[in-house]
Amino acid sequence: MKHLTRILSVFLALAMLFSLMACSSGGAKKAGAHTVTDHFGNVVTVPEKIDRIVVCDIYPLPSVLAVFFDSAEKIVGMAGPSMSAAKNSLLSELYPEILDAKTDFIDGTTVNIEELMKLEPDLVFYGGTPSMGEQFANAGIPAVGVSAGKWDYDAIETLNNWILLLSEIFPGNDKYETVKSYSETVYNRVQERVKDLPDAERERVFFLFQYNDTTITTSGKHFFGQWWADAVGAKNVGEEMETDNSTAVSMEQIYAWNPARILITNFNPAQPDDLLNNSIGSYDWSEVEAVKEGKINKMPLGMYRSYTCGVDTPVTLIWMAKTVYPDLFGDFDITAETQAYYKAVFGIDLTVEQANRIFDPSSAGSAFH
Repeated sequence: MKHLTRILSVFLALAMLFSLMACSSGGAKKAGAHTVTDHFGNVVTVPEKIDRIVVCDIYPLPSVLAVFFDSAEKIVGMAGPSMSAAKNSLLSELYPEILDAKTDFIDGTTVNIEELMKLEPDLVFYGGTPSMGEQFANAGIPAVGVSAGKWDYDAIETLNNWILLLSEIFPGNDKYETVKSYSETVYNRVQERVKDLPDAERERVFFLFQYNDTTITTSGKHFFGQWWADAVGAKNVGEEMETDNSTAVSMEQIYAWNPARILITNFNPAQPDDLLNNSIGSYDWSEVEAVKEGKINKMPLGMYRSYTCGVDTPVTLIWMAKTVYPDLFGDFDITAETQAYYKAVFGIDLTVEQANRIFDPSSAGSAFH
């Protein structure tokens, strides 16, 4: 009996020793997990095995994840604006499983935690307020914050940092250096041609961000439109406005700016003909130079709405340079450039028809259609 007692005592001592060793060596690190620092400075413990992902209010991210994995099977939930883009873009054609994702757990930036929990997420991505992150923490759900504005709306820098964060969460799928190198190469190619443009020759561009019967919004100095204009050597006519994100403007202000080109985002359903024919609300665009000259373009809709950052940012940059300065970039073949980018960076073979469709978006892809 004493012999058996001694054996049990040894086992108990060893068990305690191993437990102490695990605590001292692992600290807060859990078995089968690792930590990452998200874009809001939070240190988040994420599981090594992640099969179910929910994306809340960072709308382009589901498309980035799908291309990152070359599959949308992990995405079980996303917001309505992400879904409307998916339904009307190449995203659902290449990854039809993304249409199975649920959208009823979120309304705007309001998350229904009970509905979210039903999706049994291994990881949640969000882009909203700190209180949203606190909701997930209180529910015991690993959640990573992703920022669209941390890098002052520099679309390439933002995309690079999104891919870097994903590569840290999923270390077996590191695409960071490939994406970064390709994006910077495209940017430098464009810059090389526009850097010496005199101010008098820089196109004056107006970004029609949101547009309906009662509201017109555009980009001031601190939104994506400013970066796009700078990146292709153009002038954002709204640069004087210091407001963060989109800014409401009147037709009178647009008359005063008198832009030479208008770029319509896919965050509204308007098409160039709507401005040429004044078919939305009581606005009269007929006296604006861009409308008189027919220099109105709808921005591309690839995997997501290209005005924001996303996987289509490098090819959108080429499209915009070629659109704003057709003579200067006449030798750039946007179809071939798009196919080459998707193949080189993500291993995706786009047909000519698929590549071209990115640059001919329908109104149904609008976030608020």
